[in-house]
Amino acid sequence: YTWEEVQKHTKSGDQWIVVERQVYNVSQWVKRHPGGLRIIGHYAGEDATEAFTAFHPDLQLVRKYMKPLLIGELEASEPSQDCQKNAALVEDFRALRERLEAEGCFKTQPLFFTLHLGHILLLEVIALMLVWHFGTGWINTAVVAVLMATAQSQAGWLQHDFGHLSVCKTSRWNHLVHKFVIGHLKGASACWWNHRHFQHHAKPNVFKKDPDVNMLNAFVVGKVQPVEYGTKKIKHLPYNHQHKYFFFIGPPLLIPVYFQFQIFHNMILHGLWVDLAWCISYYVRYFLCYTQFYGVFWAVILFNFVRFMESHWFVWVTQMSHIPMNIDYEKHQDWLSMQLVATCNIEQSPFNDWFSGHL
Repeated sequence: YTWEEVQKHTKSGDQWIVVERQVYNVSQWVKRHPGGLRIIGHYAGEDATEAFTAFHPDLQLVRKYMKPLLIGELEASEPSQDCQKNAALVEDFRALRERLEAEGCFKTQPLFFTLHLGHILLLEVIALMLVWHFGTGWINTAVVAVLMATAQSQAGWLQHDFGHLSVCKTSRWNHLVHKFVIGHLKGASACWWNHRHFQHHAKPNVFKKDPDVNMLNAFVVGKVQPVEYGTKKIKHLPYNHQHKYFFFIGPPLLIPVYFQFQIFHNMILHGLWVDLAWCISYYVRYFLCYTQFYGVFWAVILFNFVRFMESHWFVWVTQMSHIPMNIDYEKHQDWLSMQLVATCNIEQSPFNDWFSGHL
């Protein structure tokens, strides 16, 4: 096949992708894709080799499932890259990855993640013990809330690594621990997180493909969207004042309101009953522990205050990583360039690593 032929198959129900010069018809199979149908759709008509490599720990196993989908390969005269991507840069990146793999840079340290999980559980225990021994006074409750918010934030960073299947040797154990951390320790849904976050990494800072830059018309981001909204006279909110109202509806409400609603809506709508069971186990544990001290009403207030603080932590870390960078519609960049222009590094230090979850 030629790239011109491949690029004709980009619509829902008719999607082809290219991996290692092999052409696959994934039109019907996308509905059964464990990572969701959207992430494959984002690469329809493109070379998806780097994305394929990045998202699948066991490439040999995945290739077996792909064999029935194979319909041919690129013609010998066709370049390996589509859309005039920098072939030399792509090859350099692949060589770098192979070198790092050979040096063992992708091997995880179980002790590190064990200690990370241990310090989260320790924070939870200390918070409960403080209430047990010192009561429910305002000062003690404030300290307890800070400890619980810290535990929630750190659990958020820990589940991120298990969600990426990058800790345990098998996907099965990664998935299991991921459900425990995000479900039982945080009260959220693993499938919901995977659906959102894999799209984010597949097409970071790309409008209509990265959920993290979908601001629901509350904000305009980047340099392209403000111009677009201005040209089309889109005025859902006074965007010229968004730098002021951001502090009232951004960090405070993302987790306690938007994510909270979206998580339960997603689990019920898609029948994610296993995730729902894990999620309920978190609420059962929390209310069993704290209603005996605070009663139902004040336990709910404490819960939302913890979410409120966690939300600020989460928003500032995640948004400083991506929002200041280039945000645009699909430009079909190569994998490395796309990741670099969408990601902002922070100064490395032990505290920054811990605070930002090594993101």
